[in-house]
Amino acid sequence: MGRLFGTDGARGVAITELTCELAMNIGRAAAIVLTKHKAAGSKARLLIGKDTRVSSDILEAALISGIMSVGADAVTLGVVPTPAVAYLVIHENADAGVMISASHNSVEYNGIKLFAGTGFKLPDEVENEIEALILDTPEIMQLSSGTGVGRVSALPNAAELYIEHIAKCASIRPGSMRIIADCANGSASATALKLFGRLGLRADIINASPDGCNINEKCGSTHIEKLCERVKKGGYDLGVAFDGDADRCLAVDNKGRVVDGDRLIAIISGKMKADGVLNKDTAVVTVMSNLGFHMYMKEHGIETVCTAVGDRYVLERMLSDGFNIGGEQSGHIIFLDHATTGDGQLTAVKLISLLSQSGKPLSEYNDEFMNYPQVLENVKITEDKKGLWDSNAAILAAIKEAETALGSNGRILVRESGTEPLIRVMIEGKDENEVQRYTRLIVDAVKAELCGEVRA
Repeated sequence: MGRLFGTDGARGVAITELTCELAMNIGRAAAIVLTKHKAAGSKARLLIGKDTRVSSDILEAALISGIMSVGADAVTLGVVPTPAVAYLVIHENADAGVMISASHNSVEYNGIKLFAGTGFKLPDEVENEIEALILDTPEIMQLSSGTGVGRVSALPNAAELYIEHIAKCASIRPGSMRIIADCANGSASATALKLFGRLGLRADIINASPDGCNINEKCGSTHIEKLCERVKKGGYDLGVAFDGDADRCLAVDNKGRVVDGDRLIAIISGKMKADGVLNKDTAVVTVMSNLGFHMYMKEHGIETVCTAVGDRYVLERMLSDGFNIGGEQSGHIIFLDHATTGDGQLTAVKLISLLSQSGKPLSEYNDEFMNYPQVLENVKITEDKKGLWDSNAAILAAIKEAETALGSNGRILVRESGTEPLIRVMIEGKDENEVQRYTRLIVDAVKAELCGEVRA
């Protein structure tokens, strides 16, 4: 992980950590690095999208200033999903794209994600080059003046172009389903209603009234419980929930049960295999995927490849080995035949198309899975304790004790978040009581060693 860019761009508390000055310098450095091969005399164009956070406007202004100050042009897209930026970079033949969003995080956070002209997130070496320019040699960033200064313009139909692209990926019988979509008061608020209406779906849209402060607040894919209740009580065929920038999607079946990213990947991979379009009959997932998922895939003749946690690692493996579907349990799913990054609304459209064609309820697919008990607990630590957990003797001893006790009947994953000051502890096994007991053992050790709490 770099000094500015984590697993998903630069992120922090807006204005105090992710400052306006830093955003301006990211705009400058990104414009310089990502467009250094342009022909002399031709101006670079960078697209800028944003989510609905109150801090997005001021960070957008800072980014625009940075981009224009080094002679590049900035094109604003307004509020759009992250995958819309990735798509429009290619559609508009732009040199790069920027998304201002902290995704599923709460409103005080914000982030800056960068996309190359290919629509893909930047590889580590390019991010490192941008970081070095900002942190080590800012004095060499040559500023423009006079007629050399960049210009700013808007792409007013940005959301419409993206909706048109996603709609083309659907194969749905109009009126065949009644759905409810939770937009998390985020980016999907600008697109979901028009998208589902264009597809002829009877769709109710909730949490689509952003006020700058309510993004992800007790709604969306990170707070799906209320959607489960509404699907069940309202007699909907399906519920879908997006996160703040709409690059994730989780579903709720007609019985009000959550269908996570694992299950969505499995169900859609099965349809792709049946249609003969699943490359190498393989899906790419992370080490967080449930053992029940792997059993399901094996039973359906689909291979699975596991990577480290993070969509960038999933994408890297997909690109290197020629796979066309992959993603995470969180609902961040990449359909490489249609998109260069995870796309929540594309995921929803693919799922709805499958159900529309099969005529089967989602609950019937959901019933085919056997999930092993899995507990995931996040422990908040202070900034000064980041990067220390995996060298702490007490924490490592607790992990070793749990591994010995669970043996081959369980799985333990402890990792530090790439976007927040958190240690994530995940344990999975056949016995729920054991899973709970050893999760508590490790969590207590982390709290005692990195949070100053006394172990019971």
